[in-house]
Amino acid sequence: MALTHEPTAPYHSTQDALRVLETVARRTTGVTDAELARLTGVGRERLTGLLRMLRREGYVAQVGDGAHVSGDALERLGSARGRRRALRENLQRTLDRLRDSVGAAVYVSRYVDGEVTIDQFAAGPATPVVHEWVDFRFSAHATAIGKSLLGQLDHDGRRDHLARHKMARLTSRTITSDRVLLSRLESQPPTVPHLDLQEYAVGTVCAAVPITAGSAVGCLALSLPVEHAHRLRQAADALNRNAAPVLLSLAI
Repeated sequence: MALTHEPTAPYHSTQDALRVLETVARRTTGVTDAELARLTGVGRERLTGLLRMLRREGYVAQVGDGAHVSGDALERLGSARGRRRALRENLQRTLDRLRDSVGAAVYVSRYVDGEVTIDQFAAGPATPVVHEWVDFRFSAHATAIGKSLLGQLDHDGRRDHLARHKMARLTSRTITSDRVLLSRLESQPPTVPHLDLQEYAVGTVCAAVPITAGSAVGCLALSLPVEHAHRLRQAADALNRNAAPVLLSLAI
């Protein structure tokens, strides 16, 4: 099963961030901004933004002389014991911040062994999760998450999924024609969020953006009550801009 999308901006930001983290981890006594720029090849302006994000996520810390050292979050991941738990906790903190930033419930989803899975999510009283009234594994055609994941497969992979899962009509807006859905997936630019405008559930709108490249298929999504539909495009753009910390949590 091949992928059809090109690596997105969050992917490139994550690769730069990983180079910065590797360099900081090697320099146990600390490394300055100028040294990081020289050693990683990341431009100073871009490096400033990456370091701000890495400090916020706890991966690096700045000491008295302005140099950067490994942060608490990175130190916890350095120990094999409890690594899986630390990874989940780091990702959850990142999702919680993203939820508060975009003002919506947010989700991390992957396509694993031919099925849609929801790995983690962040929600709250003011940002409720989508009511899963039809199993997400069987409703990829109707959800922003499912369309984003299917959009990253090749044509054969998409047809295989649709052959295994009937495209049921969940609301009056649900696409039930595989020809129409496949045409839309093929014409969708990789950097444009996939939307669900009450296709899965009446009263809810959603958006999803890809957060993986290479052999993995994943996405980052949000949901809003329909009365906040006017915020969907702005929230989706913010989701895309802030996807790099989530991808970084998954990549470390």
